[in-house]
Amino acid sequence: MKPNQRPRMLHVHSGFDPGGKELRCVQLVRAFPKADHVIVSGDPERMGAARLLQGLGNVTFPKDFPALTGKPWPGRLKKIAAAMAGFDLILTYNWGAMDAAMAHTLFADVYRLPPLVHHEDGFNEDEAKRLKKRRNFFRRIALGRCAALVVPSETLERVALETWELPRTKVRRIPNGIDVGAFSRAPKADALPSLIKRKGEKWVGTLAGLRAVKNLPAMVRAFAALPEEWNLVIAGEGPERAAIEAEADRLGVEHRVHLPGFVDDPARIVGLFDIFALSSESEQQPISVIEAMAAGVPVAAPDVGDVAGMVAEEQAEFIVAPPVGENLAPALAALAGDDALRERLGKANKRKARAEYDAKTMIERYRALYWGIMGRNP
Repeated sequence: MKPNQRPRMLHVHSGFDPGGKELRCVQLVRAFPKADHVIVSGDPERMGAARLLQGLGNVTFPKDFPALTGKPWPGRLKKIAAAMAGFDLILTYNWGAMDAAMAHTLFADVYRLPPLVHHEDGFNEDEAKRLKKRRNFFRRIALGRCAALVVPSETLERVALETWELPRTKVRRIPNGIDVGAFSRAPKADALPSLIKRKGEKWVGTLAGLRAVKNLPAMVRAFAALPEEWNLVIAGEGPERAAIEAEADRLGVEHRVHLPGFVDDPARIVGLFDIFALSSESEQQPISVIEAMAAGVPVAAPDVGDVAGMVAEEQAEFIVAPPVGENLAPALAALAGDDALRERLGKANKRKARAEYDAKTMIERYRALYWGIMGRNP
């Protein structure tokens, strides 16, 4: 790359629907306008986050990238490697892009490929409780020539070092960050077009892709016993919508369970939540929890990933052991029944979010990493 040439970054995702890693990718693309970004989705039907980058002249979404799924035969991986040539940095995300990392390891010299940085943010339901041995073996080989592996949590950092056996020099932990100030603004009751928070109503809320690993029917069960003034708002899209609605119908709380769809600006609505809830079987360092903290909302969640260490110390008893269906309900009930407690915990969360999770720090760490690997000054 010539000194004055704009760097070209290739982002390889298995899907680009809005979720934690995709929204962080959007955040970083917007933060790096002096680079050209090419974003690939292994599933062309899952491109919902692309609308958050509309109008940016430095972002493209090619539709002819080789398939990211299939048997990892050399011929197929070679096609992926050939498609990664001509860039200055390759950025891959999660297990769904691991074939691209393997293609880089096998054919980097053949195609003179640029450095690769892999990002690992967590696991789907098929590895939520236990990592698969074959996948661990594949990861060790595929990540053998990566320039760096970026993880947001201490849990994933241990996995990378101990299970995947990457050298300490390659593993970088960069905690997620958000625009903390944006979440401090008072939200409007009608911030959601399809749902208005009425006087006297109280909301348990969450932001989540409606996927099986998020275990959202269990959240409905945990919520169901709360008094009538409480509503459950699950903002997100995904294949589990019908299962969530069916559980609400079964429990007779369908009139108090709302699924308004994906919210492109969480800062508009998170402050409407009186309690933020999480029910996931697997998380690492969920951005949605940071957003709730920044908005001054107490959190009830399972003890997964780094969640217990993320929230304020005063929150400890509301980070519960699995199973979620049994243990989340008492936490929600205790918070719902004590206005002063919710206010105190919310203020403690806000202080911690301001001190530790501002986006500026995260962005500068990614900038230093990416440009350093490319051998350029930011």
